[in-house]
Amino acid sequence: MTAITTPPAAAAPPAPAAGRPPSTRLRAWATRAPLLPALIFMIVVTQLPFVATLVISFLDWNSLYPDARRFAGFSNYGEVLTDPDLRRSVWTTIVLTVTVVLVSLVLGLLLALLLDRRFRGRGVVRTLLIAPFLVVPVAAALLWKHVLFNPEYGLFNGLLHYVGGPQPDWLSEMPLLAVEASLIWQWTPFMMLILLAGLQSRDHQQIEAARVDGASDWQIFRHLTLPHLRRYLELGALLGSIYIVQNFDAVFTLTSGGLGTANLPYTVYQTFYQAHENGLASAAGVLVVIGSIIIATFALRVVSSLFREEVSR
Repeated sequence: MTAITTPPAAAAPPAPAAGRPPSTRLRAWATRAPLLPALIFMIVVTQLPFVATLVISFLDWNSLYPDARRFAGFSNYGEVLTDPDLRRSVWTTIVLTVTVVLVSLVLGLLLALLLDRRFRGRGVVRTLLIAPFLVVPVAAALLWKHVLFNPEYGLFNGLLHYVGGPQPDWLSEMPLLAVEASLIWQWTPFMMLILLAGLQSRDHQQIEAARVDGASDWQIFRHLTLPHLRRYLELGALLGSIYIVQNFDAVFTLTSGGLGTANLPYTVYQTFYQAHENGLASAAGVLVVIGSIIIATFALRVVSSLFREEVSR
């Protein structure tokens, strides 16, 4: 008889030591730890001041009478929404934002379509068109105020004088249009860059197939290019709105908020630094932040959808 031998049983793996954290948790903390200083800095710099502003917005607090400070509830918010001057500033903010965003998008789309074509000197033209967006906002407003809009030595009146035209005082006769023009000049390159990125991400094989089928340039733009650019148009409109809703530099530099150009951020400045109404100014500032957060939420959704579309290709 032959003896049947069975192989020795495999040794069981050693049990993990009690209380020893898993390696995945260590790796997670190792990747997050370098971000903690930045997170703490962001909370201290942004969130704590906002919490303080939120608390002050519920107080009836005039800095000229610090001892008369008292809790006012939502009365500051009610005054922001019912005061005629503040409501006028809200309407001015809406008009300013919508006008600048729409005109910048249209001009940016035209410039993006131009730069999407190949021609000699395209790089130089692109650099020159981007330059206005790189100018400091206050410097850009001063440029428009003194170099272009000045009624005595400004470029616009100089050209009109050369052709025998009128010599208007731009800032006093059309103040809101002057502020809008300076912002459009500065934000058109931003819209152009976003839309140019969208144009360069098109499926060129699809466009060539449409040309072979006899589609005209207008039909290609209407049925292929414009639907493809919808997300990029939305993104440009939302990001531009976030900034222009909070714009202060152009209004302060060009008109000092006069002649019906005071938007909500400038009204907050007036309420805080001139009227010394800390609670009322804080309430108006909180409303501006809430509006910006709402717009930013839609912007983040558009950005996320763009990333998903690029990944799915």
